[in-house]
Amino acid sequence: MTNNIKPLLEKVYSSETAERLTTEIFALIKDTLCPSGREDLKKWNHNNVLLITYGDTICDGDRPPLSVLAEFLETHLYDTITGVHILPFFPYSSDDGFAIIDYLQVNPELGSWDDIKRIATNFNLMADLVINHISSRHEWFEQFKKNELPGRNYFITADPNEDLSQVVRPRSSPLLTPVETPTGEKHVWTTFSADQVDVNFENPDVLIEYVKIILAYVEAGARYIRLDAVGFLWKKHSTNCMHLSETHAIVRLFREILQLVDPGISLITETNVPNRENLSYFGNRNEAHMIYNFSLPPLLLNALMQGRADHLKTWMMSMPPAPIGCAYFNFTASHDGIGMRPAEGLLTGDEHEQLIAAMRNFGGKISMRSRPDGTESPYEINISLFDALKGTVKGEDQWQVERFLCSQTIMMALEGIPAFYIHSLLATHNYTEGVEETGHNRTINRYKWDLKTLETALADPTTSHAKVLAELKRLIKIRRQQTSFHPNATQYTLHPMNPALFAFWRQSLTRDQSIFSVHNLSDQPQDLQLSDLNLVSTDDWYDLISGHRFTDDRAIYKLAPYQSVWITNKPNSAHDDTMPTLL
Repeated sequence: MTNNIKPLLEKVYSSETAERLTTEIFALIKDTLCPSGREDLKKWNHNNVLLITYGDTICDGDRPPLSVLAEFLETHLYDTITGVHILPFFPYSSDDGFAIIDYLQVNPELGSWDDIKRIATNFNLMADLVINHISSRHEWFEQFKKNELPGRNYFITADPNEDLSQVVRPRSSPLLTPVETPTGEKHVWTTFSADQVDVNFENPDVLIEYVKIILAYVEAGARYIRLDAVGFLWKKHSTNCMHLSETHAIVRLFREILQLVDPGISLITETNVPNRENLSYFGNRNEAHMIYNFSLPPLLLNALMQGRADHLKTWMMSMPPAPIGCAYFNFTASHDGIGMRPAEGLLTGDEHEQLIAAMRNFGGKISMRSRPDGTESPYEINISLFDALKGTVKGEDQWQVERFLCSQTIMMALEGIPAFYIHSLLATHNYTEGVEETGHNRTINRYKWDLKTLETALADPTTSHAKVLAELKRLIKIRRQQTSFHPNATQYTLHPMNPALFAFWRQSLTRDQSIFSVHNLSDQPQDLQLSDLNLVSTDDWYDLISGHRFTDDRAIYKLAPYQSVWITNKPNSAHDDTMPTLL
């Protein structure tokens, strides 16, 4: 164990400190060490589908929301999804859960650890480790303000007169926040808000605190550990304080610890940054097991707004296959907005402006960030994805449901593990009233459903909520049977002559199943020339979605507006692929 842990610690701390920390970490995990400690290359397969939700997205009177959520999942999604990312379910003071007061308690307004463990029993649980900062009401920061141990050494202070203009900011709020202490006024580092105080990982005791938190989540049943805002973790003067080598070393260390405790647990990094920076968190297949595919949401949205595949196709061709033992985490919507930084350099200036204008027309909000030169630029689009797709750059039209389903069908077919935000499954509209109440743009996509209202809507087959959920459940069940949709199965971008068509090929690891995933991104019928796909003529080919059988591999197949096809030579293949053995 020390052969792996200590060298990683020495990348961050002195040899003496690394020696001490190695001993402390071993003491924490010695009773839970996995007998083999070997890497698990079967942590996922084509069957994995996740849901992203807040603990209180569905409420029912005075019942604990987590209990309501567990019941809803068991009733409606038990045979649809395999995992659930419950956004921070701890006591908090702001940012809808991301300013944590206590990492080891469940927010009593949501429920209890028993509710969390009930969900973890039926679904693979993803838990958030909000690692960059804590609430200003956390016990550690209360100690800091009183100059008491251990908290007085847990935070970063800086001189407000120092030039910190290089520091990358996700917000327009001040980077430093003044705080009164018994030894005078100090300015603490607050990357996200004055209520979210950055912790100081230069102090090795802070590292140990977070190792303890990770182990507590594992004990509670977490199968995925999500490192929130991890790119900001390490601060170093005269740098931009993003993705520093020490940050990557800490991620590698956490992966190594999880490997020793339970090789089946996955570490996922949340870094909403340009694509090249995001990809760096795979490391040399020794950092994150999964990274968020952050460029997908803005590029897919733009493709459906413009009705053409060029930028989406160019990006897809540039994406390397995830290393063995790693995977992309694919999503199109989340509790946050649609990040625009991951689309930097991928869209033209005109398209960027058209996309922003269309989102405003559809009721969306635009959040800004500060640049080092003091100017501001769009940071993210805040909107319900269902309403974001109510039209195109030409305006609203009648194709909202079809366009939305196309977006989700594309996401499901791409290399990686698909994750659905609960409001996408439920076709939730913009929560404009919530934005007016809170003053926060992100509230627009954080509606809280009343259970009875939701059940009534889902029971009425004419509502968009019922239509979308029913069709997505059907598509997800089809998807989960196809070995070509293994997260590491081959993916190859296709080049149909028609620019309105987005097409790619997936092939199972055992090479016995192929799926040609083809999507009409436009509001007009489009011809698919089957000869463009090079279907093997000796095989029978079917569309998994419609059931259509293709008898002439040189025919023209007409795709309706926003129609998707999954054309395969081996429908409903459900055997498990075997990952290649590492040499």
